[in-house]
Amino acid sequence: MKLTHIFLPVLLALLLALPAAGQQVEKPKKEKVTVEPSVAWGVEEPLGDHRPATIDTLFEDFHRTAVPSLPSAAWATTGNYGAAGQNQLFFERPLASEFFMQDAIGHWLHSTRRQVFYNTRIPMTLLSHATGGDKYSNQDRTRATFSGNVNRRLQIGAAIDYIYSKGSYDNQSDKNFGWHAMASYMGDRYELQTFYSHYSFTTRENGGITDDRYITDPAAVQGGVTRVDNKSILTHLTAAQNSLDGGHFFMNHRYKVGFYRTKRDSLTDSIVSRTYVPVTSFVWTMDFANNNHRFLNQNGTQDTAFFRNTYLTLGGTDERTRAWRLRNTLGVALLEGFNRYAKFGFSVYATHEVRRFTQVADTVAERAEALDALPAVVADRTTQNLLWVGGQLTKQRGALLRYRATAQVGLVGEAAGELDFTGDVVTRFRLGRDSVSLRAYGYFKNLSTPFLMQQFRSNHAVWSNDFGKTQRLRVGGELTIPHTWTRVNVGYETLKNYVYFDTLALPAQHSPAVHVLSATFNQDLHFKAFNWENAVTLQTSSNEAVLPLPKLAVYSNLYIKVLIARVLHLQLGVDANYYTKYYAPGYDPATMAFHNQREKQCGNFLLMNLYANFKLKRARFYVALTHANGKLFGGNDYFAIPHYPLNPRRFQLGVSVDFAN
Repeated sequence: MKLTHIFLPVLLALLLALPAAGQQVEKPKKEKVTVEPSVAWGVEEPLGDHRPATIDTLFEDFHRTAVPSLPSAAWATTGNYGAAGQNQLFFERPLASEFFMQDAIGHWLHSTRRQVFYNTRIPMTLLSHATGGDKYSNQDRTRATFSGNVNRRLQIGAAIDYIYSKGSYDNQSDKNFGWHAMASYMGDRYELQTFYSHYSFTTRENGGITDDRYITDPAAVQGGVTRVDNKSILTHLTAAQNSLDGGHFFMNHRYKVGFYRTKRDSLTDSIVSRTYVPVTSFVWTMDFANNNHRFLNQNGTQDTAFFRNTYLTLGGTDERTRAWRLRNTLGVALLEGFNRYAKFGFSVYATHEVRRFTQVADTVAERAEALDALPAVVADRTTQNLLWVGGQLTKQRGALLRYRATAQVGLVGEAAGELDFTGDVVTRFRLGRDSVSLRAYGYFKNLSTPFLMQQFRSNHAVWSNDFGKTQRLRVGGELTIPHTWTRVNVGYETLKNYVYFDTLALPAQHSPAVHVLSATFNQDLHFKAFNWENAVTLQTSSNEAVLPLPKLAVYSNLYIKVLIARVLHLQLGVDANYYTKYYAPGYDPATMAFHNQREKQCGNFLLMNLYANFKLKRARFYVALTHANGKLFGGNDYFAIPHYPLNPRRFQLGVSVDFAN
């Protein structure tokens, strides 16, 4: 790694933070001004209800954001930072989207769920940069967020996120540039929440290394030489890449009808305060998104040799799949809390959506006679119109009981017959001297299979399916005891007509029920400067051939946290994750789909990271040695999925500065 990569981020943090930590110059005293606290919130679909959020200024575990394998304790990935991945903790895995190619990189993309709005009263800017590796395998990520208030009601902001990682192995580099702009207006009668995001993602696809022994037993393939140049390991593909880009526009309007509640002085009868109390609100949410996928392979020989089928062209592949959707939701909500009898809120809404899919064209003239006929007939362009109606019952105030229940029914188009009932309830009660939280959650979903899982055409994969609706029933509960730092989450799910990618990397539907039982135990120990945080997940699938899962996944974090010279916060420790062996998913570079395979089991290796996280006034920075135990202990078979090894040991560092203007 270049010295500039090591010292510049740390030097930047020190230069920005030290003036605030140094000797203070005596200034004339000014009259004290009360500044309202900053707040942050997210939005809940479909009606734009507020959800509490935080401003990212914590320094604890800052290093975890730069470890490719740590989005969860069991993360199936092609290895590089920012590349394709899938969560193997089933209860944390999101539902498949309408554009499955995007699901593989969904963790790295902006979304409505990740959108945060701020009211900071004074302008706020967050800047961060992280780097690691050497000039041949460097991994860099730069992020910036700005938010400022025009006045106490109107806020505007913008953010960028740029990932560029060459990867530890050949032909696996990726580049992801995303940005979004946001605005919000919180008035007595009118509210607006809106954002636009755009992303552009490109990744080289190497198809995995040609011989796993370069990692597990390098002497066997190098004539007794044990040291390996990772960049010289041969890969199946050398000229293939995936590109994804798209935009997302979200706009939520709410107009509230109510009355003003006044408070008068008992002596003078003058008005002391005047507060607007909303009773009913009218909601309009518009949500537009478009996605474009391109797979390019310029090596025709590798293209036909690597992939099982080739249908359209023999001299390589250059194909695009596109989709967009426009969703409008109109709703009416009776708001909670406008008087003492309004113990809950109630909403009804209707959602209309238009979807358009454009796929690779198929003409006889473009197909060579030597190629097999296409196994299915798929339209070049498909348009769908869908309509749902729904209702929502919420109670988000009160210390004893809070709940949210949503019911949605599909009426028109492919949505006809769909059912989606989701709910959770939280109660708090005393246990000794502590307050304990108990949460119950669940859903029942009867949903249509995403269109591209039904009809799809490309050079290497073609299918035309008529899958029935998938039924999913989930129930669970979570117990939280703050005094003992304990959290237990137990859940059970039944899936019927489950749709997945089979061992041929093609969609398949399994009609009999598949049952998943999961239990996660979080137990932390804190004593003065000593801290030990643990998360253990036990899960089981009733049909491992259809839904394989690791039975045990563990994340453990042991550290000390101290304050040095009353200004420098330090978190010094080691964290590790481990999961048991299972038939991890394979990966299809042409479709970016994770699919079942029975060739090789992955897991049963330990990945440890040594780290030091610091915070000095408004600057955070870290230094870390990731996969510190690599080639020493914990297992050399560190493949998260077959033929895709994780990064070897590497030194990394990063810095983040909070500018409060």
